[in-house]
Amino acid sequence: MTQSQTTPSARLIKKYPNRRLYDTKTSTYITLSDVKQLVLDNEPFQVIDAKSNQDLTRAILLQIILEEESGGVPMFSPVALSQIIRFYGNAMQGVMGSFLEKNIQAFMDIQDRMAEQSKGVYGNQFGPEAWAQFMNVQTPVLQNMMSNYIDQSKNLFVQMQDQMQDRTRNIFTVFPFVPPPPPDDDKEK
Repeated sequence: MTQSQTTPSARLIKKYPNRRLYDTKTSTYITLSDVKQLVLDNEPFQVIDAKSNQDLTRAILLQIILEEESGGVPMFSPVALSQIIRFYGNAMQGVMGSFLEKNIQAFMDIQDRMAEQSKGVYGNQFGPEAWAQFMNVQTPVLQNMMSNYIDQSKNLFVQMQDQMQDRTRNIFTVFPFVPPPPPDDDKEK
């Protein structure tokens, strides 16, 4: 990674060689759990190496994901993780990152809309327990909605891939390309 400029509005966290994280806003050492809470609170932050000023934000976020996946109920199956790994080094790697980001955002938008709708039905007294009960009742509906969304998303991805192939074909039609003749089976005898 390269050195990074800190974002003015982002909370600055410095990581020291002893692996400790120092929050410059509160002037205290914090834990990975505290950083996770910043994420949950939508608090913008940036983690930099105290010595080199190297941006470590992604590495810290990946570390949080690793801890979450290691304990409790993992979000990603081995199949999903294997599929993600296969995209590294693939021509579609850049597209896949953007595709995943947009899909996660769309899922979060759906979740926010459901929470807003539940407030209209149940008022502002809709606490975590009530939300859990609501989600248990809504699970089949949500699964059906997500299944439809995934189908639409898959179709969109296939369309995008087809468009990229069409563009590639159009680019190469400009060049006079003559395919090699097929092998002559008589010459091999």
